[in-house]
Amino acid sequence: MPKMKTKSSAKKRFKVTGSGKIKRKHAFKSHILTKKTKKQKRNLTKAGLVHKSDEANIKQQLCMK
Repeated sequence: MPKMKTKSSAKKRFKVTGSGKIKRKHAFKSHILTKKTKKQKRNLTKAGLVHKSDEANIKQQLCMK
């Protein structure tokens, strides 16, 4: 059976932490920033964690199983 390939889109969007959690960037920070508050933009800059219900799907895309 051939090796599984990692999804390139997932590879670019997610990083795995040392404890095995998956980090992600927030959406809505690329354009149309004039109508967003400073607080909103500042909070979107910080990295977030992927929700537990989505972790299995992303780990499969990253070939971590």
